[in-house]
Amino acid sequence: MPPEVFHCHPLVTPLVPILPRASPKSEQKRTLQNKYCQGRRMVSTKMKLIRVLVLILCIASILRLLKLTIITSSQSLPPAGSPLIRQQKCSSSSSMCRNDISPENANPSILTEKENRFLLDLVSRRIPCKLLVFGLEPQYLSLASVNAGGFTVFIVDNPEKIITVKATNKTQVYKVEYQTIAAEAYKLLKHARENPDCSLRLHLPKLSRCKLALKNLPHEVFNTKWDVVVVDGPRGDTPDSPGRMAAIYTASILARKGNVTDILVHDVDRMIEKWFSSEFLCEKNLVSSKGRFWNFRIFREPNATTFCTI
Repeated sequence: MPPEVFHCHPLVTPLVPILPRASPKSEQKRTLQNKYCQGRRMVSTKMKLIRVLVLILCIASILRLLKLTIITSSQSLPPAGSPLIRQQKCSSSSSMCRNDISPENANPSILTEKENRFLLDLVSRRIPCKLLVFGLEPQYLSLASVNAGGFTVFIVDNPEKIITVKATNKTQVYKVEYQTIAAEAYKLLKHARENPDCSLRLHLPKLSRCKLALKNLPHEVFNTKWDVVVVDGPRGDTPDSPGRMAAIYTASILARKGNVTDILVHDVDRMIEKWFSSEFLCEKNLVSSKGRFWNFRIFREPNATTFCTI
């Protein structure tokens, strides 16, 4: 038998004479009917509130979606009059072609304040030291002053930057010509893995057939046991510019000539720097980092035959 359904009536006091008191059973039935009607009204009120909240949330979501669409469309085009960072077209599907430089970071070699302090602190802890720097940004000029009691060498591929440094007995600047370009990074990494001439050696022979070897560096660079090596050159921010493959490879060879050598690689947010640092400097030697700097500490291993051991 289906449950009894109560019928609700308006809560209005009828204008009739007071009737005799109903029986207890009738009063109980009336009480149940009143409770049932009040419950129906509460449920109806809650449903209305839920519908209003859902409507408000839908409107807010639509407005947010419209705002994101407007912001995205406005950022897809550069501001009027802003220079294009890269104007060349890339036909290759390699990661080098997809790795554009953002306008706010047009010169990736410029150090942030934290990166500059990180570098100066590390060099200061080892002074007087033998410091080798691939690259020459204005911020690096202070390194020679900090290392006044040591020996500092800058390796530069841009002749215009050589005149910014005054060469002394304790500070030297050498020009080098890189024979490889960034677009060849993958082929060069494969070449280094397959060619015995690129294996770990404690010297860099002038007649090495490894394409990553910088064979045109002066003997002074090869014969020095360096304490700190900084790799922030060449710039290597476009596929047709010299990448840092040879600089990282050469730094890894030179570091293993000393007892303990700190190598700092800048711009490790880029693919080439990550690839070649992991290949030749090894993740196990990564001791610290700051911003786009990775600091590898290389210990001398006279009997080592490979760059990285598992």
